[in-house]
Amino acid sequence: MADSIQDYEQQHLNEVVDKIRTAQKKAKQDIASAKSDVDDINSQFDDIHINSTSYSGMMDTAMSVRQQQQMLSQREGSWQHANQKLQTLRKLEDTPYFARIDFQEKGEKGPETIYIGLATFTDRPDHFLVYDWRAPISSVYYDGGLGEITYQTPDGEQSVDVTLKRQFQIKNGTIVTIYDTDETVGDQMLLEALGTHSDTKMKSIVTTIQQAQNQIIRNTDADLLFVQGAAGSGKTAAVLQRVAWLLYRYRGNLNSGQVVLFSPNQLFNDYINQVLPELGEQNMVQMTYFQFANRRIPSFQVQTLQERFESNEDVTNNNITTMKTSLAYFHATERYAKHLEKSDMRFRNLMFNDKVFISRDKIEEIYYSFNINYHLGNRLDATKQELVRMLNRRISSEMRAKWVEQQVQSLSKQDLDSLYGDHPREFDSADKEFKFLARQIVIQAFRPIKKAIDHNRWISINSQFMHLMKTTPHLINLDKYGISEEEWANHVDQTYERLRERHLDASDVSVYLYLYDLITGKRGERDIRYVFVDEVQDYDAFQLAYLKFCFPKARFTLLGDLNQAIFTKENSRTLLSQLGTMFDPDKTKVVQLTKSYRSTKQITEFTRAILDNGEAVEPFDRNGELPKVYVKESGPEAIEQVIESLKVEQKNHDATAVIGKTLADSEAIFEELKAHGLKSTLIKTENQRLVSGTLVVPSYLAKGLEFDAVIVWEANKDQYTNDDQRQLLYTICSRAMHSLNIISSGELTPLLDQVPQDKYELIK
Repeated sequence: MADSIQDYEQQHLNEVVDKIRTAQKKAKQDIASAKSDVDDINSQFDDIHINSTSYSGMMDTAMSVRQQQQMLSQREGSWQHANQKLQTLRKLEDTPYFARIDFQEKGEKGPETIYIGLATFTDRPDHFLVYDWRAPISSVYYDGGLGEITYQTPDGEQSVDVTLKRQFQIKNGTIVTIYDTDETVGDQMLLEALGTHSDTKMKSIVTTIQQAQNQIIRNTDADLLFVQGAAGSGKTAAVLQRVAWLLYRYRGNLNSGQVVLFSPNQLFNDYINQVLPELGEQNMVQMTYFQFANRRIPSFQVQTLQERFESNEDVTNNNITTMKTSLAYFHATERYAKHLEKSDMRFRNLMFNDKVFISRDKIEEIYYSFNINYHLGNRLDATKQELVRMLNRRISSEMRAKWVEQQVQSLSKQDLDSLYGDHPREFDSADKEFKFLARQIVIQAFRPIKKAIDHNRWISINSQFMHLMKTTPHLINLDKYGISEEEWANHVDQTYERLRERHLDASDVSVYLYLYDLITGKRGERDIRYVFVDEVQDYDAFQLAYLKFCFPKARFTLLGDLNQAIFTKENSRTLLSQLGTMFDPDKTKVVQLTKSYRSTKQITEFTRAILDNGEAVEPFDRNGELPKVYVKESGPEAIEQVIESLKVEQKNHDATAVIGKTLADSEAIFEELKAHGLKSTLIKTENQRLVSGTLVVPSYLAKGLEFDAVIVWEANKDQYTNDDQRQLLYTICSRAMHSLNIISSGELTPLLDQVPQDKYELIK
């Protein structure tokens, strides 16, 4: 019976592949035809006779050009469409589909069979040989087993009776294995997928999407979708499939440029950048939060990822950071800005030839001359208009200045040509010609002032930011955060010194930008429809509130693991409660992903035991070796162990990572490996690309990545001492898929004391 099923399915597959190949030939012909049309139209542009002798002749010429441009645009569109179709068909040729479901809809006479793959394929109108995994009916495959299943369609809820659920592994047009299952996605299918080697690029998970992940992917109701997922639970992969699903679901009303993903670092952007193209979609806008902020303040140096990670803050600085990154301070900044409608705005002189052109006092007088109904943005625009009027009035008086007369007399032929431009050179008198040239010279000289007015350079945002800092004790209760007035005054002085050197702390960036946006009346990027924030546990409440302000029309999907907070540490625990005040609770959905698929059962059980609340993490039943913990007496012995372990891992696995706590640790072990003739790549900054082979990575750059084997370097008492580093150690260890080695010189970190001894192999 099994053979007859395999034979039947292989025959069906062969028929589909044949039709895909036929469609490929047709697509190639369409491409050639469209390309030929484009070439013909381009050559016809040369034949258009330009008739400029009369108005009607010029109109005819313009119409001909317009007609040709429209035809060219249509043919180029046809060429691109045929090209995209060919790319999709090539992907389908090797693996046309991965699942089959048989079902009967209520009210229909007989059962129906559909096959599900990466993209839709029809051989004639309305005859679907393959359904796109994002089609409404495909949800049945992911959401339930056999029997009565309901699924969402654009027209509402539909019910079907599922009688068969079949999963395929297909390679190069041949069925390797078939699974019939009554589960959502069978464990056997998952085991096959998870047993593979790691790669430098994340892959799509459409063949193994789990029911909880499918809820994330297809959610249309929530303004805030919060995904709390254990390490390796597939939250990032699910969210990337969600982007692909949204682009499919709202095709024509949503494009990839209206979707923004904030990721933990640039390295991670590189890791995930093939998932959407693999699914036939263009990548969304991808950036880190600090890239988003830095593009607004390019002249400032903002704390780097490394500086943030390695900064050793004392209790006072920790308290100050907690206060400045809180939702309470976000609202305090808003109150402060509202007060500026009445007084305390800081202005700068507008200068010309090293002299005050319009004084800051005059600008202040104008700014506060408007009635109380003028709010910050209106006040700014009205002041701008008045400054431009003042500038225009000054042009006439400045034309008579001595410097202008001297400049007119010393004009070269080249200068004259530039000033005249297209203006006729015939003048009634020498005086009129002089006035014309003088006016042009003054306008040219005043251009920097006009630019300064347009770009709000008459506002002193640095002074305003410092005034906010000084005013803070009147806006917020410092005692509540354990900060004395003296400590705050010292902090203000330090901030001022850093600002003078064009430096901003990470905790100041959002405050600085939000204040500027409020003053200038900026209303955010209103065309962005969806915002995704990955590793949200390392964001503070101020940053998230600022993102909501920057994208006022967007729906938010936030995903992370509160157990992996390596920057915000314990402050991440209050994140959910603070989010509750930012978004409508009725429009908020929280999804928990507790099952970890990345690592073997043994690695997951070990890593969850590091956590104080690790019992919430469920291991997937994929077996492997116990993690190995090596404790060596000296540094050289520990290095020898890294080399020995690395040689073993390189034989068995494609991608191995040696993860040090800091960049200095990583550089040191990298040099040792090099000295011993072992090839590896040191990842020093987030702007590098991931390469295959062995990587040496500092802990803060390993976030979100996964490797076949991980070697944790120097997990000793000195490096991982305090309880607030528990989450960091968990994050590092949970990068491992198949093999985990922990190496310590000297006394082992006490953070492993609570891990049961049967969860690892201790080697001394």
